[in-house]
Amino acid sequence: MPPLTKRTTTRPDRPLLALLFDVDGTLVDSNDAHAWSWIDALREAGIHVDFATVRRLIGMGGDKLLPRVSGLPAESEAGKRIVKRRSEIFRAAYLGRVRAFPGARELFEALADDGVPRAVASSARQDELEPLLAIAGVNDFLEHKTSSSDVESSKPDPDVVHAALDRLGVPPSSARLVGDTPYDLEAARRAGVGFVGFRCGGWSDAELAGALAIFDDPAAMLATCAWRAWR
Repeated sequence: MPPLTKRTTTRPDRPLLALLFDVDGTLVDSNDAHAWSWIDALREAGIHVDFATVRRLIGMGGDKLLPRVSGLPAESEAGKRIVKRRSEIFRAAYLGRVRAFPGARELFEALADDGVPRAVASSARQDELEPLLAIAGVNDFLEHKTSSSDVESSKPDPDVVHAALDRLGVPPSSARLVGDTPYDLEAARRAGVGFVGFRCGGWSDAELAGALAIFDDPAAMLATCAWRAWR
């Protein structure tokens, strides 16, 4: 990737679109860590699932993922124990290994400089979202953040996108969701919001088909200042 050039702040005549961001796989390199924490928690419960199966489901909420890999409803007693244990394992064994993708903080700084309304719309639990945002280094540039703890149903359902839009006070037509998985893409579609894809979460362009634009990572989006052209 070419080195980033110095930004110049612009103030367009028309308001820029609001940007909603996923976090896992979009701002921080955490998708593998989440997959392994699920595998570990399931194994403790006597359920053995291979990495590839779980990895392709990362990006949807635990309420969706657990039934897909185990047949257990997330609201069942056994399901609740596994979900709780997965979160404990993730925070104790994997969170410390998670790193921000290149350009995450700098991208949010540029968006703030340009006056772009911005929020987080994540399927992460609130107690996991906060440390992930700290790793990304974007907290001081965030206006609002929503997590799976704020809504009844996680991605690919659009609830968390709707919640973020409500907090920003903008209609779907005035926003884009930036994410890394087909579940983000589906949530955006169902919310009536345009989708911008990042490859850094491990999904191919074909799997993100329908995106209005696709970038390698936050640094690649920053290098283009693409948001200035979005209306």
